[in-house]
This record gives sequence, structure tokens and C-alpha cells, in this order.
Amino acid sequence: MIAQRPPREAIRFRTSATADESFLLGVYATTRSAEMQLVPWTPEQKAAFVAQQFTAQKNHYEEFYPNCEFLIIELESEPIGRLYIDRGETEIEIIDIALLPQFQRLGIGRMLLEEILAEGKATGKLVRIYVENFNPARRLYDRLGFRHVDTNGVYHCLEWSVAAPEAQ
Repeated sequence: MIAQRPPREAIRFRTSATADESFLLGVYATTRSAEMQLVPWTPEQKAAFVAQQFTAQKNHYEEFYPNCEFLIIELESEPIGRLYIDRGETEIEIIDIALLPQFQRLGIGRMLLEEILAEGKATGKLVRIYVENFNPARRLYDRLGFRHVDTNGVYHCLEWSVAAPEAQ
């Protein structure tokens, strides 16, 4: 297990492929694990539900974000997470960013988000992300200078812009 933030040069992105499907399902499952602990289902029922939700999310993203980059985050060639990012003419939308639990809280996510914000600053583009209220990364987004602009069901729309106050 890694105990500190790895050097930036050890982290790479690659476009996801069909062969990554089981890995991506595993990453998605980790994002739903707390929820699944609350339901009185069998492990098989939980796995089936998570697989169904993963497929629904994947289909939604592919339909509504046709220009999205679906990226695998790798650390020294080992897949550790996913980044789905849609770069438009006036905004950059982080559709999804998730790291496997053993790679969380090491500063990797912050480092990658700061790079996206630097891109937004350099290009003058707004950066947007939708986050569930209970997502522990919400505090990080707040520290980076994202501002809540809307709520859609359980999702909060957060935006960062060059005009916003500097991140902490």
C-alpha cells in the first residue's frame, strides 16, 4: 500500500477500452459501497444492482456526453481510477472522477483537479462538476474554490471560474 502522494510523473491517463469494463465496474462499486451496506440484500443482489446501475450510468454518459474523454488513471501502469471529462468551448465538465479506496486521501485527486483548474484558468473556461451531497470529496471541492450553484435531486452542481476567489 502506498502511504504518500506519488510523484506526478508516475501518474498517466489512457483512454478506457472494452477490456477495462470489469475494472471500471469495480471502481464504480467502491463509490456505492457505503450505500450497499445499508440495504438488507444478499451479496448477489447487491452485485446485480451495482452492475445494473453501472451500465445505466455508462449508457447515460455515452449518450449525453458524446465528446467526453473516458480515461483510466494509472499509477506506474496500474489502473487506480477513472476520470471522465468533457471539454467544451466555454467550459470543462468533470463528469466523474473516482479513485480506488487505497489511493484516496493521498493527494492524487487534488493534484489532478488542480491541473484541470489550471487548464480552466489558462483557457478562461468554467469548470463544473456534479457531486452527491454526502460525497466526502465535497470538502476538497470547496477548498479548491468550487461554488455551489444549483441542486438537482441528490446532486449539487459546483462551478469554479477564474473570476471566483482563489482556492485555499
